[in-house]
Amino acid sequence: MNIYVANVAYSVRDQELRELFEQFGEVTSAKIIMDKATNRSRGFGFVEMSDDNSGRSAIEGTNGKNFHGRDLVVNEARPRPEGDRGGFRGGNDRGGYRGGNDRGGFRSERSERSDRGGYRDDNY
Repeated sequence: MNIYVANVAYSVRDQELRELFEQFGEVTSAKIIMDKATNRSRGFGFVEMSDDNSGRSAIEGTNGKNFHGRDLVVNEARPRPEGDRGGFRGGNDRGGYRGGNDRGGFRSERSERSDRGGYRDDNY
């Protein structure tokens, strides 16, 4: 059984997470998810238990438990949706910077240019 563990203190490492769950049965793996850019904990992780019974008792025994000063949120991990590669993708697939105005980031002669001596047409 794969278990999702949230609200984990940033100081907790894989081994400490493993030790917490080993009291409920055999732990196949325990992994704290790290931010790739900063190499710091993202505050959650996954634990894989060898069988479903020990996994359920681990969820019951650790959910809400204070661990390193934080109350854990523990539940069965859900599989990723089909085709989800993870990471953040903005509102469209084109990428790039869209600017800060309500016209999608594109400026024309008729867009707001009053700060540069142009004219402003609110009806555009």
